[in-house]
Amino acid sequence: MFDVIFIGLSLSSILLLVALGLAITYGAMGVINMAHGEMVMIGAYVAVLSSIWLGANFLLAIPIAFVVTALLGLLIERLVVRRLYGRLLDTLLATWGISILIQQAVRLEFGLTFFGIHIDGLGPGLQNVTVPAYLQGTVSVAGLEFNGYRAFIIGVTLALTALTWLILYRTSAGVQVRAIIRNPKMAAACGIDVKRVNALTFAFGSGLAGVAGVMMSGFKTVFPDMGATMVVDGFMVVVTGGVGSIFGTILSSGLLGEINALVAIGTNDIIARAVVFAVVIGVILFRPNGLFSYKGR
Repeated sequence: MFDVIFIGLSLSSILLLVALGLAITYGAMGVINMAHGEMVMIGAYVAVLSSIWLGANFLLAIPIAFVVTALLGLLIERLVVRRLYGRLLDTLLATWGISILIQQAVRLEFGLTFFGIHIDGLGPGLQNVTVPAYLQGTVSVAGLEFNGYRAFIIGVTLALTALTWLILYRTSAGVQVRAIIRNPKMAAACGIDVKRVNALTFAFGSGLAGVAGVMMSGFKTVFPDMGATMVVDGFMVVVTGGVGSIFGTILSSGLLGEINALVAIGTNDIIARAVVFAVVIGVILFRPNGLFSYKGR
């Protein structure tokens, strides 16, 4: 049972990294970013390419992936999303189109061929990332043996979640983000540069998704479509926890991850996913604003 719970925690950690960015972005900007899953995929490919090009170890790939996906997210926000604020359906369709473009660019090895450069490692083939030997063993805690890499995933997620909380609740930038989540027009009237804050928020959320991709590359095969399901899982966490609620996102990711792990052990992955969807539907029916959404006045 401890092993099952631990596996559930590691799954919840991946969900949390993906959902944190979605929760902040959707809460502050009102944007349904369908390309968020592709940031996960790009992060995984950064882990592959950093080892090929730079000979970098797995740990170094984490900050590299954060920077690359954050810059890509900033570019998407500046070129596309910024022009579509207040048009929910248009942003959904536009970011969905961007996700398809990114997938096809990777699948067709189109990444940097604008400059006549061929990227080894990209393409439709499956890729794998080697986890360092010191993360492949087991960790003994109170007489219980846990997988070292899954413990590492949980540790990285806790660190990034704490960093996100500190930024949102202990910095002036975080105050601005929370003000925009509550009332963007009033925040703008108070002198907050809403466009600038939105751009940085979008970039930060994309960076977190990139780190999630690196974490996933250690135990899953890397391929162009790997992010497609992650954006759905991320939105399920956000909807369950409550839009814009970091506390709700943390708890709902843990809840859905553990449900998935417990049901999968007793049955199979397909039934486990069906049960997770049923739980999310139940939450939507009885608590449409999520379990821990902000209370209006």
